[in-house]
Amino acid sequence: MDPARPVVPAPAPDAGATAVVIGGGVSGLLAGWELARAGHRVTVLESTGVPGGCVAPVEAPLPDGPSLVLDAGAESFAVRTPAVRELVDELGLSAAVVRPEPTGSWLFLPAPAGAGPGRAVRAPRVGLLGIPGDLDAPEVAEALGPEALDRARRDLRAPVDRWAAAVAGGAPATVGAVVADRLGEGVLQRLVAPVVAGVHSADPDTLDLRTVAPGLLEALVEHGSLARAVAAQRAAAPPGALVASLRGGMNTLTAALAAGLRAAGGTVRTGVRATALERSGTGWTVATDGPGPLAAARVVVATDGPAAWDLLAPLAGPALSGAERPAEGAGVALVTVVADAAGLDAAPRGTGLLVSPGVPPAAVGAKALTHVTAKWAWAREAAAGGPDRPHPHRHVLRLSYGRNSDAPDSTAPGHRTPDAELLARAVADASVLTGVDLSGAVRSSLVVRWRSALPAATTGHRAAVGAVRGWLDGQPGLDAVGAWLAGTGLAAIVADTRRRIGRTGP
Repeated sequence: MDPARPVVPAPAPDAGATAVVIGGGVSGLLAGWELARAGHRVTVLESTGVPGGCVAPVEAPLPDGPSLVLDAGAESFAVRTPAVRELVDELGLSAAVVRPEPTGSWLFLPAPAGAGPGRAVRAPRVGLLGIPGDLDAPEVAEALGPEALDRARRDLRAPVDRWAAAVAGGAPATVGAVVADRLGEGVLQRLVAPVVAGVHSADPDTLDLRTVAPGLLEALVEHGSLARAVAAQRAAAPPGALVASLRGGMNTLTAALAAGLRAAGGTVRTGVRATALERSGTGWTVATDGPGPLAAARVVVATDGPAAWDLLAPLAGPALSGAERPAEGAGVALVTVVADAAGLDAAPRGTGLLVSPGVPPAAVGAKALTHVTAKWAWAREAAAGGPDRPHPHRHVLRLSYGRNSDAPDSTAPGHRTPDAELLARAVADASVLTGVDLSGAVRSSLVVRWRSALPAATTGHRAAVGAVRGWLDGQPGLDAVGAWLAGTGLAAIVADTRRRIGRTGP
């Protein structure tokens, strides 16, 4: 069992109870599945044409065979808690769990003046958010250099009074402030900033440490060092890779949830957006841009933060007047490139790279590159055309564009960049990052865009979440779930959704 999930009774079965879930991403499908299994008559409303949200499938058409089915967004889940693995087991997908290839990942850092677009270095193998847990590791020395490494070592002996006071008093603590204070600007800019930008699309100076790394601030005080705190948290994690996935991609998880929901009598209505939510007697009425409003005894709002706020705030009134509407997360564009390139066979950059925000956009515009076929054996076999491998040098690369820290007038490619320009940039960026010229090698490509893809986990965001959850706790039959409330990552979303849906009856 997930230790963070309290043992609470599931909603009492009631064949007459109706439930509407607004949003058909992973949290919405999970909420609908749980409610349907408990006996509710469930309708999930999804505004797009395909359920699954950031865990939906996409197809990359190929000129010489069937399309490749890949993940539109999330491609793995964290294994530090059992939340996702328990769900996978319940859905009958245990045999499909796979681990990434152990080739490690890289960072792409700014190069000295006149020395090219940047330099690729191996990422620390023992780390969290890019914060190194072993300052003696050779890859840490290579990335930092002697001066920055000497500064980082001061963390091992410096007093922790400032952060002990923050823990005791609940004072704000951003990733940037803690890392710069303990390990110095070298670690912050060369190791942490690329990870935070690539994973959270954020600036470390605005990212709340307690939200993205629960318990790390307390561990810093306990161990007297940020590096030792990271090492302790990594040592406490399950052995092996920190993430896992499913054969065929994480989209098979949402497909199984949707199938389970329908098998339990629920329905998923795509292309329908909820426009308003009102109290109606002892229940709720959901207005939509489709035919007729829906009445329900229970409603779960499972959209992104801004959309959820716009539905809930008119109902809450003064209860949320002191809280801020959640900020729009970064709009993200994911570009998938399928290429025939023998130079990629040796996985020259392991499973992929995270790009430092300090690298000029003119040199490399992507914030991250995943070498999908180097990371996942199932993808490598699928791209090659099956066990007989008629296309042995075929590779799948996925590049990500768009950061929360990008200014509105930034020249960096991102969410609003036209497809043709993005595709051209992706091929150029992939060639620079991997060191393999991919011009003329591309066999297929596609662009997936996500508006407000990642919640902005700023220090003010936690207060807004607390205000919303506090108000919802007093509203029978109404709740909200999703990444903006639970935090980034499938493990956090799954654990939080199951905890909220299981806490009360209709």
